[in-house]
Amino acid sequence: MVRLQKFLAEAGVASRRGGEQIILEGRVRVNGDLVRQLGAKVDPERDEVTLDGRPVRPQRKFYLALHKPRGRVCSRKDEHGRPTVYELLPKEWRSVYSVGRLDYATEGLLFLTNDGEFALRLTHPRYGVRKRYVVTVDGRVDAAMLELFTSGVYDGGEKLKAERAWLMTSGGSQSVVELELAEGKNREVRRLFESQGLSVKRLVRVQVGKIKLGELKPGRWRTLTPTEIKTLLS
Repeated sequence: MVRLQKFLAEAGVASRRGGEQIILEGRVRVNGDLVRQLGAKVDPERDEVTLDGRPVRPQRKFYLALHKPRGRVCSRKDEHGRPTVYELLPKEWRSVYSVGRLDYATEGLLFLTNDGEFALRLTHPRYGVRKRYVVTVDGRVDAAMLELFTSGVYDGGEKLKAERAWLMTSGGSQSVVELELAEGKNREVRRLFESQGLSVKRLVRVQVGKIKLGELKPGRWRTLTPTEIKTLLS
């Protein structure tokens, strides 16, 4: 037995919160009976659930890993007409949505799914899923700056913090740094460096949890294995 709003989310009807609203609006019936209680449970194998009179059935779950190239957005549609990551997928995969986002200029590992529970587990701060980034910046980065990043920097009243930081290479005009973050606030990596007067030239997410970008080429995708999915949820 599962909560009705979870069933609706897993069927791709709406998010859990959106499903709650649909139930409260009196649009859902279970075995012909109108249900308005948010605590109601259903048996996906036996109960017939309808939304606005139409049957609702659980969707097949899809879990994809995509190497997002620079110059694409993670929105379904872009008001500026910029290309999206969804245009890289076959039509039969278009029901998925991105798990979190990488901004237009950022590259690297991006998961896409139609499983709301999976997306929540990877994005909510309470689960603390670690993400690694390789950052190329203009200017010189030293150990003191990395220590500052791991202790925390305030920007716009918000604390930005890397869990770990490594200096990969450092020259007079350019440095390459690897960072590991647990929360992933909006533009957090870029803001960390900008707070120190450094401009990010290239930003690549190379790992989420224990799953690495590996040899996946820009613009290419693959399905996650059952073992990888289990690892991400553990």
